[in-house]
Amino acid sequence: MLKAWKWYQHCLSSHPVKTQIVSSGILWGIGDIGAQYITHSTATNRLPKSNVGVEFKINWKRVAITSMFGFGYVGPVGHFWYEGLDRFIRLRFRLQPKSPRFVATKVAADGIIFGPFDLFVFFTYMGFSTGKNVAQVKEDVKRDFLPALILEGGVWPIFQVVNFRYVPVRYQLLYVNVLCLIDSAFLSWIEQQKDAPWKQWFTSFLPLKERGGEV
Repeated sequence: MLKAWKWYQHCLSSHPVKTQIVSSGILWGIGDIGAQYITHSTATNRLPKSNVGVEFKINWKRVAITSMFGFGYVGPVGHFWYEGLDRFIRLRFRLQPKSPRFVATKVAADGIIFGPFDLFVFFTYMGFSTGKNVAQVKEDVKRDFLPALILEGGVWPIFQVVNFRYVPVRYQLLYVNVLCLIDSAFLSWIEQQKDAPWKQWFTSFLPLKERGGEV
């Protein structure tokens, strides 16, 4: 394990962007396998007893699609986001690194800017990558975005306080990607839940017009 960590550190020092891209893609793929297993287990529990024991099979196409999100978006964008955010706040606001105000500002910027944008890109990408048209993707985003944003919004700021306070900038994306073993599983699960009844609770807060004129 120590040798693997030293090898990763060497790769990160020599090829930071490439290393972040590869590690992001691998971790998001692993996370999707976890999401598939969770979805399978949940569905199996709802089946009649005669159908219990259905074999779990990995959908490798879906794993590849999710991995590409890690390779093509999370890796490069995340690398420049965390590096740029740290530099911007230090130079623009002249805050002492690791101070409460410094950490709070980074958490706020990450939650207000990067978090919602990341979710929007994820659900849009997943829709188009599975062959859906613009109208279908729009409906999926309307259905999934708000539940995911609210649920993640109650958890990620806590993780990011730890990240921005104690983790060196060069390792912050790795920290996030490790947590994304769970988060990618969660987002994939959200996307696979389609029109689950629990999502309707979130849409009940939307204006009447946005809910299609329902009464």
